Amino acid sequence: MTRVYIALGANLASPKAQLDQACIALKALASDGRVAVSPYYASAAMGDVPQPDYLNAVACFNTSLDPIALLDALQAIEQQQGRVRHIRWGARSLDLDLLLYGAQQIDLPRLTVPHYGMKQRSFVLVPLHDLAPELVLPCGTAVASLIDDTLLAEVQQLSPDH
Repeated sequence: MTRVYIALGANLASPKAQLDQACIALKALASDGRVAVSPYYASAAMGDVPQPDYLNAVACFNTSLDPIALLDALQAIEQQQGRVRHIRWGARSLDLDLLLYGAQQIDLPRLTVPHYGMKQRSFVLVPLHDLAPELVLPCGTAVASLIDDTLLAEVQQLSPDH
């Protein structure tokens, strides 16, 4: 059993409904059917591609799936919810990124864990901190130490009932 953290993001096709549906789908990947989910946050899109703002969250659960099987399952959920990969950094109906797989560091052609950009992304760090305020990354950095006022200003929490 391994504790995993998954970033969720959507900015097309009813983003809130996309995240809600993804959270339900993630329960099938959890060993005990339980998934903890952070509050939802709105944030501006990254990159130079004009697109709507995103809704983001982080989910965590225990799984018996190995890292590649989990990646495949996450990509299957994205596809079931209409994800089409056209443009890097482009708009999407659903994006599920494997942030952490226990304390493992993984460097494979299809998968890098911890997720390569997570330390700089407010829309990942803030909800991750909501779920696990004492979490220490595999490199030894505490998530709490990465969050400052600038990062907090980049995201806006939705009401608790999302």
